[in-house]
Amino acid sequence: MEQTHRLEQTHRPDSVHRLSSAEEVEAVVGRPAAMITRKQISALDAGCREVLAFSPVAAFGYRDATGTARTTFVGGRPGFARVHSPKRFSFPLTGPAAAPGPASLFFLLPGVGEVLRVNGTASTLTSGETAVDVTEAYVHCAQAVIRSGLWEPPAPHRTAGPVAGDGPLTGPGVSDFLAAAPFLALTTWDTGNGSDTSPRGERQAAARVVDGRTLVLADRKGNRRADTLHNLLQDDRLSLAALVPGRSGVLHLHGRAAITDDAPLLESMALRGVPPHLALLIDVEYAEVRANDAVARARLWTPDGRTGQGEAPDMMALGGAHLAAGAADSGRVSGWSAKLITSIPGVSRLMRKAIDRAYVAGLRKEGYDDVRAPVTDRHREVPAEKPADSPLRPVRVREIRQETPTARTLVLEDADGTAEPFDFRPGQFFTLVTEIEGHPVRRAYSASSAPGGLRLEVTVKQVPGGLFSTHAHGSLRPGDRLAVRGPSGTFHAPDRAPGHLVLVAAGSGITPLMSMIRTHLADPASDGGIDLLYSSRGPEEIIFRDELSRMEKDHPGRLTVTHVLTCRDGRLDAEGIRRWVTGLPPSDSAHHYVCGPKALMATVHDVLQQLGVPQEFIHQERFTGGATAPAVAAQPQELRVERNGSLVGTTVVEPGQTLLDAALTAGLPMPYSCTVGNCGACRVRVRGGEVTRPEGTCLTPEQKADGHVLTCVSCPLSKVTLDLADPAAPGRN
Repeated sequence: MEQTHRLEQTHRPDSVHRLSSAEEVEAVVGRPAAMITRKQISALDAGCREVLAFSPVAAFGYRDATGTARTTFVGGRPGFARVHSPKRFSFPLTGPAAAPGPASLFFLLPGVGEVLRVNGTASTLTSGETAVDVTEAYVHCAQAVIRSGLWEPPAPHRTAGPVAGDGPLTGPGVSDFLAAAPFLALTTWDTGNGSDTSPRGERQAAARVVDGRTLVLADRKGNRRADTLHNLLQDDRLSLAALVPGRSGVLHLHGRAAITDDAPLLESMALRGVPPHLALLIDVEYAEVRANDAVARARLWTPDGRTGQGEAPDMMALGGAHLAAGAADSGRVSGWSAKLITSIPGVSRLMRKAIDRAYVAGLRKEGYDDVRAPVTDRHREVPAEKPADSPLRPVRVREIRQETPTARTLVLEDADGTAEPFDFRPGQFFTLVTEIEGHPVRRAYSASSAPGGLRLEVTVKQVPGGLFSTHAHGSLRPGDRLAVRGPSGTFHAPDRAPGHLVLVAAGSGITPLMSMIRTHLADPASDGGIDLLYSSRGPEEIIFRDELSRMEKDHPGRLTVTHVLTCRDGRLDAEGIRRWVTGLPPSDSAHHYVCGPKALMATVHDVLQQLGVPQEFIHQERFTGGATAPAVAAQPQELRVERNGSLVGTTVVEPGQTLLDAALTAGLPMPYSCTVGNCGACRVRVRGGEVTRPEGTCLTPEQKADGHVLTCVSCPLSKVTLDLADPAAPGRN
């Protein structure tokens, strides 16, 4: 595909011919067909509400209290927009609030070409959410999405050349982002009470830099609505938000635009000799690349973020229904006919194929020789190498038990009523996933229940300043919903019950050991003994105190529990551990499991080694609480992922984003599990570049020295190359 990547600096708004009337625009663009304008409706019907229920993200154009034009992406999960009535919906807005006045949106469905456009009036509710009172809604054609290849696999990272002159487009990462952004949302206003946010797409870059202050957008053939062009004739202010597939950052820009038919400029943007019919020259006043929570949380380019075939609302049927309603309102018989035709089973699918062929044929005439219509079920394909994770499982809180003043057990069950058993090995952990204040939070907790039940129990110790533990102790209630991923971890009892279990725990380290105790005592094939040494601060801090006492009485000779209270006995030291271990019945096959603070585990390990216990019979669980990766890189950094020297894929890591988050957002097949630095499943080797290496993870000194990092808690400091060839050893023993 031929296309000029750098435009002449002489193409500025004051040096080219500008169109200044609707007649001039229509002479070039033409007028839209009647069916285009007839498909608008004035309220959200059932089909529109279904789109809002499925859409995880929308482009939103508005003006703030200062009158500044703004376009951004909002949402983050399906159904983020809350419908109050057919004429009103609301959603959370991060950033400057919308001033009362005209606003517009389009809702995206991952993997689907058409978008739902909604125009109306914005206001702010007492809850803080932004409300939109609907004036019109309609299905927009798929040409922008098809042109951009928005739902195709992310393209290799592209960078821009030097930008001439000063101005907003010379800001950090701006020109590189524009060089890689094939899709954008463009917002304009008229002088009345109207606003329009429309999708724009190109195969490579949707907008091209002229110099530090000037940007040019090609305006190619479409449905001839030309709302953007007519608005700019009345008010030349605009704003836009650009996307790069596989990245969670968004470029925000606003300025003033002129419409031009300057022949040399249009020729410079020709595709296979076919120039656009018009172009927009934008005098840029502001441009910045920022992380966008909505795009990051929506996971638009991952397989689990795509809308599957048969799940997505039928946009063709919805457009047909709107056309039928509009035709009926105009008194035309064709409205009844269209409604009848689109209601026939299978007709919508045939229309879908016909329209897609028409889209592609028309775009190829414009010079797009490598376009194809989105195929929704293509995004359900499993990668050649599936990521080493288990899918998220929706659960709800069935019950909360207060074990101690600072520890409570969450009893979880399937949220959808499927009643599938929770299968795991006693001692393994699950990652709990929820949203707190609009941000995804993940924390790993060991199961304290026995495996195989219809309910999963995890016990959460309150940690001062801990985000999830504070939420679990202060806000979580029965009926609330979470998600779990797992099980994970190699700290677990052997599949065949050992003859003797020796357990040492401190504080909340009892939780995985409690799962082992419950499982071992309930197994009729297991007749070996269990000895537990459990250290707590005081009697009121003994987690599972009553149950441990009851089980010890119910199973005399099989379970013995020795409590150490630091308020009475002092901390466990090597001598105390040695006395306890040597006082146990001798056993050559006993497995020793230790869970607690790092210093305690090191002491226990040394004592057991000195007593001649083989290393393979010593198992330790490191409770790190999760490491936090600091946002140290001020600029986006390129990430290259390889396997044995062969390229797997590339993407860009936004400031503050982890290597894992960026790779998963781009759909790369990365191994992972807990996502908080506890399990080691995401361990890979750095082949080039520098990354942060947080403390408090499960990496051993040898692994660190060998160049391994945990992608879930590491951020890039430069361009980075990772190698997936090395086995991601669990890091828990």
